[in-house]
Amino acid sequence: MRDVENVVLSGLNVYPIKSCAGISLDSAELSATGLRHDRRWMLVDETGAFMSQRAHPRMALISTHLSDEHLTVGASDMPNLQVPLQPTNEDLMDVSVLGDANKGAPVGEEADRWFGEFLQLPCRLVVKPDDDPRPVNSIYAEDRDQVGFADGFAFLLISEASLDDLNSRLDYPLPMNRFRPNFVVTGCDPYAEDDWSQVRIGGIPFRVAEACPRCAITTTDQETGARGNEPLRTLATYRKSDGEVFFGRNLIHDALGTVRVGDTVDTTPR
Repeated sequence: MRDVENVVLSGLNVYPIKSCAGISLDSAELSATGLRHDRRWMLVDETGAFMSQRAHPRMALISTHLSDEHLTVGASDMPNLQVPLQPTNEDLMDVSVLGDANKGAPVGEEADRWFGEFLQLPCRLVVKPDDDPRPVNSIYAEDRDQVGFADGFAFLLISEASLDDLNSRLDYPLPMNRFRPNFVVTGCDPYAEDDWSQVRIGGIPFRVAEACPRCAITTTDQETGARGNEPLRTLATYRKSDGEVFFGRNLIHDALGTVRVGDTVDTTPR
């Protein structure tokens, strides 16, 4: 065990389109719903239900890139698709995320054709309107807390030490991108994040909320879309509770500002 923790933010990621590839950043601004542009867009099926790698692992192969004016989407053997950062469609449709009813603004037919061709099934790309807040559903949440199209929380934190411990139990080590965290930290013991009640990243305070239950997405190779049994099979031997496997911790932010790789992470125990 470490006598003194010197925890530092070592990785910072956003995932503009829910369940598609993420972007590694050096710094990011916080908005009311989380990191700027994180899970702001989402693919939905013909009923308006969200689509994810759980059922469509090929979504892992869709890359994203942010510029000042556009989200650029790419994939093998497909032309790049440019999506404006500012929604141009004022019409809204009903969409749902894990049982939560929301509104989404369809991006347009060109985007729908692009994703439909790559995934080989009908789908639509929608963007989250700013005037349709989605509250965080948690015992740790307060009335003002919001989230975009993420599963339930705006932020997920995992320590490098926790992944190192998991990898020591696996036949073949896995990269951090299997777990799709927003924040990666170093300088603490494995699973230290389970015992924190609050963290402060570069001066911005966060409440440490529920542990994150893991699904089949973690078994999907983010480079190939191939699916296997790990890490869920191994995690179930030592990280299972009430029928769920947990890895990483969800956060709720209490202020706005900018976080940067290299920021000191101050922690408060439970």
